[in-house]
Amino acid sequence: MSTDKLKEREWVGGVAAIEVDLAQDEFHVHGVVVDGSVVYRKKLTRPQFARFMADQPQCLVAMEACASAHHWAREMSRHGHEVRLIAPHYVKPFLKRQKNDAADAEAIVEAALRPTMRFVEQKTADQQARAVAFPLIGHRTGNRATEL
Repeated sequence: MSTDKLKEREWVGGVAAIEVDLAQDEFHVHGVVVDGSVVYRKKLTRPQFARFMADQPQCLVAMEACASAHHWAREMSRHGHEVRLIAPHYVKPFLKRQKNDAADAEAIVEAALRPTMRFVEQKTADQQARAVAFPLIGHRTGNRATEL
């Protein structure tokens, strides 16, 4: 998303975008302003994250694409946020130091602010369910074919 589009999103609180690194137990959240400077860095549990995002004004939310990111993207969309999912291989070049959750969130900030960044389309719950079912079906039929 270009800086011009982010300028349109700047609210009273000054946060134009929120970048999230999803982990198993804790989420690392960075709030940034138009120029990309970090306003806050937070480490939140799942319930805290859900409450925190519900209380935020509508803004751009960027996450690294993974199975749970699609779930959280749907949740954030319900609160009126514009959600952008970034493929992990597009985030990796922006890591400046060792890989950890805080560094990942910072890399997501850098990647999300690039005007030419490609984003992953958000999946519905049905699309995710089908993606899980197809490998299982293929595995079962593959086993039968080898037994015959």
